[in-house]
Amino acid sequence: MIEVAGSSGVSLWHAVSRNRRDRPTLEGALDVDLAIVGGGFSGLSTALHTAEKGISVAVLEAEIIAWGATGRNAGFVVPNFAKRDPDDIIAQLGPGRGERLVEFATGSADLVFDLIRRHRIECDAVQSGWIQPAHSQATLEKTRLRAEQWARRGRPTVTLDRQETEDLTGIRGYPGGWMDRSGGVLNPVEYARGLADAAEKAGARIFEHTRVALIDGDGDGWALNTESGSVRAGKVLIATNAYGGSLHRALQRTYFPLKIFQIATAPLPREYRTYLLPGGQGVGDTRRNLFTFRFDSENRLITGGMHSLGPGADARVPHAIWRRLAKHLDLPEIPPLAYSWSGMAAVEPDFLPHLVDLGPGLIAGFACNGRGIAMTTSMGKVLADWADGTKPQDLPLPFAPPSPIPLHGLMRHAPNMLLPLSILRDRLDEGR
Repeated sequence: MIEVAGSSGVSLWHAVSRNRRDRPTLEGALDVDLAIVGGGFSGLSTALHTAEKGISVAVLEAEIIAWGATGRNAGFVVPNFAKRDPDDIIAQLGPGRGERLVEFATGSADLVFDLIRRHRIECDAVQSGWIQPAHSQATLEKTRLRAEQWARRGRPTVTLDRQETEDLTGIRGYPGGWMDRSGGVLNPVEYARGLADAAEKAGARIFEHTRVALIDGDGDGWALNTESGSVRAGKVLIATNAYGGSLHRALQRTYFPLKIFQIATAPLPREYRTYLLPGGQGVGDTRRNLFTFRFDSENRLITGGMHSLGPGADARVPHAIWRRLAKHLDLPEIPPLAYSWSGMAAVEPDFLPHLVDLGPGLIAGFACNGRGIAMTTSMGKVLADWADGTKPQDLPLPFAPPSPIPLHGLMRHAPNMLLPLSILRDRLDEGR
């Protein structure tokens, strides 16, 4: 097994990447309209869409492009919210803002694949759908309601019965589910690099190994200081997800930092693809302890999972996830574990995208919550409108000052602490 886990390591996608090229470190002083801290999906999509408007923009990445959550996910493109459905969101936010937020999500996957086609990004993209099987009869009805709500808003959704779910996934036992045909899979690192290339062609400046140490007010704008240079910008976007460190301490307390493990097996023999995801979709079921799987272009099986609190997780959890994969797919022989890695994701308490108001012209954006590729790409397009003069209150995403989670020092561990209970509840659901 090739272990590439840990905060200082890289993922499968970095290990097998083809199109890596170095970008310079910022040296000296730079003056731009918009400075972006973070070279992941959010920052790069914002840079591309902003530069296309003729606005000067610079991206400052502390490591390399796609080093953080962007390069450590599984590569699913999912155009919906992780835990929330359209009717629920509209009931919470009201018909005006709620509908705008739902509309923001509906075209998010199409935006990703349109960018890939328009900029000819080579990232093994397959837009053949995203499937959510129901793990129990109780959740089956929820998936049907979910599919109906998105279908009313023009999404290419379809409900699936037991046989259709088995035919599409190759897994027996699911009572049914649903599929959004606009979803898909891709290589996230190559996609991010493609966004970076496109942004630079449009006029954006992108710097690697350029860690921002301080953001300070500077008259009617902001000054960003690094070890070897500085940037003055009229507006600043913090797009670091859970990798912002101590850049803004109040911001750290507004989300749950969730450590996610991913694994990839050795390539599977081609004959298995006649019944395991023959259409090339991605799968993520309804379990609280979510089960996902997909294939990459080399026929590796990829899946992931969380971990309960305890020592030795980096060594222990990948093998547990591999055994779970073998159990759910019911294969006579599961390929050996070839790669394992981990990353941090920022999860908002309400599982919705958010823009955080940190001062005049200073915003932090969070749109992941388990739907990173589609939502963050879409957020970048929205934030380009902000860079072009749209008031943040008029954007389709919730916008408010930081709202720290009470007892954050303890509550930040809640998802991991509650994992054993989630597993138990999943089993009880299946038993019913």
